[in-house]
Amino acid sequence: MNILILSCDTGGGHNTAGLAILEELKRRGHCAEMKDPFRLSQNIIAKNIGAFYVKVVQKHPRLFGFAYRLGMLVTKMPFLSPVYYANGKMADLMQQYLEEHPADVVVAPHLYPAEILTYMKRHQMPCPKLLFIATDYACIPFTEETDCDYYVIPHESLTDSFARRGIPKEKLIAYGIPVRRSFTCELTKSEARKRLGIPQDEACYLVMGGSMGAGKVKQIVAYLIRHRKEQERILVICGNNASLCQSLQRRYESIPFVSILGATRQMGLYMRACDLLYSKPGGLTSTEAAIVGIPLIHTTPIPGCETQNRKFFKKHGLSLSAKSADRQAALGQRLLHNPEALARMRQQQQAYTFKDSARKICDLIETM
Repeated sequence: MNILILSCDTGGGHNTAGLAILEELKRRGHCAEMKDPFRLSQNIIAKNIGAFYVKVVQKHPRLFGFAYRLGMLVTKMPFLSPVYYANGKMADLMQQYLEEHPADVVVAPHLYPAEILTYMKRHQMPCPKLLFIATDYACIPFTEETDCDYYVIPHESLTDSFARRGIPKEKLIAYGIPVRRSFTCELTKSEARKRLGIPQDEACYLVMGGSMGAGKVKQIVAYLIRHRKEQERILVICGNNASLCQSLQRRYESIPFVSILGATRQMGLYMRACDLLYSKPGGLTSTEAAIVGIPLIHTTPIPGCETQNRKFFKKHGLSLSAKSADRQAALGQRLLHNPEALARMRQQQQAYTFKDSARKICDLIETM
């Protein structure tokens, strides 16, 4: 089969979910590729939409939260949103690309490509079968505008919330959020530490800001250092936030038990090697953590879908969270020294996520 995965650079989770599907499809011998549809355009604004989004989120998270709430209000109006029509402007370029590179199925782990293909359908343009993958534990604004053949959602308990927004129940399939094989393979903590050079006899906190380096990382790291116990190590992954990485490296370069990294391709290895994770509640990162089974403290969310992700994880016992950075840091330290609470959290993580999500989704694609 020829499968085209369409995603955008507005946060790393969408692309990572797409890569998980791409990895499994290629393992099965299918002809598959992944594209950002906006890269097909020569328009400077279109080509840089991902970078613009990331800057807004990093610099003005409250503005993003306001836009999200506004989007939820627009979804209640009896007309299609400006987002739908803006994405519809990409339809001609997308049609041209599909004529030159025919696809049997298009997979969209991002709303924008699903909007583009929906616009094509409604304007009688030739269009392959379309599969949408939700990468957050909520029905994000404008999902109900799309017309996909199937919608893969993170958990069956979310079915009604998607259906209430107008998506037919028969199109909703609870296969979970797909993660790459590096998060599902069997590897011991000892072996992961050996590969990364982390001492075997120390407790290790992993602090992450997601692909955009958000989540009050500086405050959490400072608290952990102030209240550090013997034989504890702090490892920080700043993602693509170069300024955050440089700032922390300058500040803590002389402290031997603190390690500061930028973006990494070994996230699965780091999660397996560490004892507790602090991370903002991105849908993909939270799912990866739950599948690996690392105890999770959710840090301050980017307002919007991350708020809903945190609510889902906290409600079902997959993570803990608190309002301030200091309280989040302290909560993690207490959790790390509570074996019973750690065991309960790991049990819930296993119950509410799906290690075989990518396999099931690719099984579905093969039937389409």
